[in-house]
Amino acid sequence: METRPGRLQLAAISAVFFVSGFPALVYQLVWQRSLFAIYGINVESVTVVVTAFMLGLGLGSLAGGVISASRRVPLLAAFAGIELCIALFGWFSLDLFEAIGSATLLAPPAVTAALTFAMVLLPTLLMGATLPVLTAHLVRHTQNVGRSVGLLYFVNTMGSAVACFAVALFLMRWLGMRGAVSAAVLLNLLVASAAVIIDQLARRQAAPPSAEASAQGPRDRRFWLAAVLVAMTGFIALSYEILWFRVHSFASGSSAAAFSAMLGAYLLGIALGSLTARRFCSADPGPRSLVALGAFVLAANAAGFAVAPLSARMVTLAPYPVILPLVTIAAGLLGATFPLLCHYGVRPDSRAGSGMSYLYLFNILGSAAGSLLTGFVLMDLLSTAAINLLLALAGVGLAVVLALLARGTQLLAQLGACGAVALVCVAATGVGFSHFYERLQWKSGYKGEAFADVVENRHGVITVTQGGAVYGGGMYDGVFNVNLMDDSNMIVRAFSVGAFHRAPRRVLMIGLASGSWAQVMAHHPAVEHMTIIEINPGYLQLIPQHPEVASLLQNPKVEIVIDDGRRWLNRNPDARFDAIVMNTSFHWRAHMSNLLSVEFLHLLRGHLNPGGVVLYNTTGSPEVQRTACAVFPHVVRVINNVVVSDSPLMPDKQRWRELLLDYRIDGRAVIDTSREDHMAELDKILGLVDTLIEPGFEYYAMEVRSSIVARTQDARIVTDDNMGTEWDLYPGG
Repeated sequence: METRPGRLQLAAISAVFFVSGFPALVYQLVWQRSLFAIYGINVESVTVVVTAFMLGLGLGSLAGGVISASRRVPLLAAFAGIELCIALFGWFSLDLFEAIGSATLLAPPAVTAALTFAMVLLPTLLMGATLPVLTAHLVRHTQNVGRSVGLLYFVNTMGSAVACFAVALFLMRWLGMRGAVSAAVLLNLLVASAAVIIDQLARRQAAPPSAEASAQGPRDRRFWLAAVLVAMTGFIALSYEILWFRVHSFASGSSAAAFSAMLGAYLLGIALGSLTARRFCSADPGPRSLVALGAFVLAANAAGFAVAPLSARMVTLAPYPVILPLVTIAAGLLGATFPLLCHYGVRPDSRAGSGMSYLYLFNILGSAAGSLLTGFVLMDLLSTAAINLLLALAGVGLAVVLALLARGTQLLAQLGACGAVALVCVAATGVGFSHFYERLQWKSGYKGEAFADVVENRHGVITVTQGGAVYGGGMYDGVFNVNLMDDSNMIVRAFSVGAFHRAPRRVLMIGLASGSWAQVMAHHPAVEHMTIIEINPGYLQLIPQHPEVASLLQNPKVEIVIDDGRRWLNRNPDARFDAIVMNTSFHWRAHMSNLLSVEFLHLLRGHLNPGGVVLYNTTGSPEVQRTACAVFPHVVRVINNVVVSDSPLMPDKQRWRELLLDYRIDGRAVIDTSREDHMAELDKILGLVDTLIEPGFEYYAMEVRSSIVARTQDARIVTDDNMGTEWDLYPGG
């Protein structure tokens, strides 16, 4: 038997694998972001990209298992080579993704999915190979699979968790995507260099392998049982992660930094759970280890069930990050299961790395199935409360199976505990999810009022207040209103297109939401056809219920397409419009710079007819307004929107007046000329044009380009790479 590695060598290996987890997570976040910018952030594209990453890691685990099974391969040197290859790919990755993505924009969905998988296969295969390789190295010394996996899983996942918090706090904001990738490449090179040094020192101290360490035997029944169990635990864990992400995203208003922080909390829990599991891997594996595993599974699912309802109550008392420890605790209990199952199912021989790689693959396959079934299917069929209960009961069922397999002396007590947890979960669901989204949305402002409507689907959550205000993902999305005389949603901005374009016959609108802006544009006298691109079909369920906009869906001039706006534009390069309108959401929300960046504005420019205009919401961001001026030679701010064009923009006050007087929505005049209050409001609206004479900033005003440029001189220009203000810690502040 080989000698046990010294503390210094073990600490060095742990430090190297900890650092290795940092760039791996940075790559994952940046590469996913890059692919989403190319192929869209609709749920289909997201599912394809995330699944491709998972499958690549799983296949990489198999490759690592093959490498680890060879006694001739110096494993630390192999690990160093893998890190060097990752660094090499990382250096060219963004340019490669952009080139391949641009060349395949019009490819069918199946081809796009295959290409996405092909693009991420090599780097994820390399990343997935590292854990089996290092596990085999440690097992050759320690002869204990569970403790080796527990340690390595802990340090590597902890490195990824630290990366998540670094990304949220400063990395993306300071360096952007390319800078973050460059930093990751440098860390890969550092890890590879350190691994080579450790390998050279380890070879001097290594003893020759013994016959016992080299012995190989067939996979036994215990291994295949562990494989099934690890797939089931992977399914449950990833499904909970998807559910928790929905809760945290809704509570945070879908900020990018909040997502990274939630993922960091989840990975931190997985890491701590792996470390805790090492305590239960000192004895020889057997039925008793299934008892410990069953206890972890039962506790994990009880805690997992509680995360969502407790989060909804805690955010009413403290800022939403207070729910992060709940995620860490529940994920920690879930994270203990993988090392325990490796300890139970893998022999500590020369095939330990290979055996662990198969279990890792099964865990990845279970996780991928959780992503597909829960995120793509169940969220379209069931409410969050129902999915939460279903996962809890599935976990309890798994704990029952483990108790029966262990056949311990406390079997009845274990089954009783499982039954009690199941009953508590069923009984607590109704109370725990009462006014669930109301609490998450209003937080400390929650006063007990229920929403008029809640629409949940795989695309997100839409809520509607009793007063008709619409919220998407927990953030204000508009009001069901097209009335200029009661302008609760600044609908005047949609009407302002008529001041800048004489006859917008073909119109594109990106984003439907309440349908109010679309209703105004569809009734513009000159409009002949309007294409609306909306990413969430849930809004189509709400519009028929509100008289102000109900006729929109039957308007023969209107075509509604469910897709990502950027993706649709890329896939329809020949489409041209007189006006493009976007009532975009808050500039700091995740992925909003995909609709506000220099690159996207150039994309819009290519879809404009001569003299065409773009009207979009800047939500008051100096960065977004300055970016508009950096791309288009002609820009006018209208309240918090901008109108941009390659042709001169001079609002025609008289033409706008005539248009507003002629405007009819569902046959009813927008301005009643017989009423003094209507005519007074008309004068106020037309007065916006007069504010162009005196450049300067007032909210309810128009502002010329030169004034915008002078006022925003310290603001940076939004690009796909720097992502604007998405990673600001205090959005909107």
